[in-house]
Amino acid sequence: MQMPDPNPAVLSKKARLVARFLSVLPADAVIHDETETRAYECDALTAYRCPPLCAVLPSSTAEVSAILRICHEEGVPVVPRGSGTSLAGGALPTADSVILGVARMNDVLETDYRNRFIRVQTGRTNLSVTGAVEEENFFYAPDPSSQLACAIAGNIAMNSGGAHCLKYGVTTNNLLGVTLVLMDGTVVEIGGAHLDAGGLDLLGVICGSEGQLGVVTEATLRILRKPEGARPVLIGYDSSEVAGQCVSDIIKAGVLPVAIEFMDRPCIRATEAFAHAGYPDCEALLIVEVEGAAAEIAEQLDLITAIARRHNPVELRESRSAEESARIWLGRKSAFGAMGQINDYICLDGTIPVSALPHVLKRIAEMSAEYGLGVGNVFHAGDGNMHPLILFDANKPGDLEKCEAFGAEILKLCVEVGGCLTGEHGVGIEKRDLMGTQFTATDMEAQLRVKDVFDPQWLLNPAKVFPLALTAGRRAA
Repeated sequence: MQMPDPNPAVLSKKARLVARFLSVLPADAVIHDETETRAYECDALTAYRCPPLCAVLPSSTAEVSAILRICHEEGVPVVPRGSGTSLAGGALPTADSVILGVARMNDVLETDYRNRFIRVQTGRTNLSVTGAVEEENFFYAPDPSSQLACAIAGNIAMNSGGAHCLKYGVTTNNLLGVTLVLMDGTVVEIGGAHLDAGGLDLLGVICGSEGQLGVVTEATLRILRKPEGARPVLIGYDSSEVAGQCVSDIIKAGVLPVAIEFMDRPCIRATEAFAHAGYPDCEALLIVEVEGAAAEIAEQLDLITAIARRHNPVELRESRSAEESARIWLGRKSAFGAMGQINDYICLDGTIPVSALPHVLKRIAEMSAEYGLGVGNVFHAGDGNMHPLILFDANKPGDLEKCEAFGAEILKLCVEVGGCLTGEHGVGIEKRDLMGTQFTATDMEAQLRVKDVFDPQWLLNPAKVFPLALTAGRRAA
């Protein structure tokens, strides 16, 4: 994966930069020793690594503003970083860049249960937002699989979703306002503790912008009352295509489960060996969860199980207790870790129309045979957000490149059937060179002009999202 060559003029400024950072930050918040900077050389896309010039760890919006002002004056690229869980290389540095990590910014700033919002610093982890309000019977809806570790900053950057986004939406549907620091150090407030701000939808521009427009230091998030109850049903099939058709039929029936999750046989077997959740050994598994009052849950599950039975499931297991519900979810929550124990893999992220699931799953299986690489499918089936796990041997020459070529074909297939390149992982560097598959040159020029407005010098995460050839002139200027 190509990255721009480091700028020798910037590399020569390291000592002066470190001195300037130490004038506005504590000594332990400026990491410049070459050995220590290796902790920031990659994110969760570990195939590519490059230690940054240095890393800074501010604790407040004021400190972020001071850091960006210095980098702006010195002409130094900045790569914002949340918890480093990006699977698309969104926080991958270049040798002449400064990593700006927000991990120390993890305070709860305000909680308002009457108006149902919480304001936090964006280094706070996703799961700990719910942890801050659950005693009052509230929760924060977006729940990516990495929610124990991922930061709200990264969730906003990539517009993260999770298993329950089918009903509650992704980050953009639960984000009310942000404090944003621009590259020149200017602090702006966008949105706030209300449903819709007047004027341009700048909040919609910021959410999903992958650290290209500014650094989000504080976020106002919507919190919701916990439902009265929730209950999942586990459905097993002897065909992935049939399972995909079942998902499509559930959505067509007008039912809105809180989640519909899909796993295929390779994932089922790996999670069983790892978590012992008691899953059937079948080709495909669905976990469908509904919530609400007891009568509402019963009515929805009756309809869902009736649809499922029309497709001749090999197993249909409806939860009857909290313990059974936990076991049904256990394997799904363990899937990515379980697959990592048996093979190296790349986790893709593409979105398709739900009606296209049977066709896409069939084509992925055919391409798997063509490339000679195994695939495990585990994804949010309800909204068509796919996460194929392509298995490869990182120690075998050429296998990574073959894996990436296979992944590119899957993502092109997603666009071909009416979907898009990403649902929640973002573009980063992983899908950067595929942007032309989904967008025309005119489309991308419009996007580039937005960045021109927010970051005229192209210093914020400049090597991401757009093909390098397309941005070369802007970055050089």
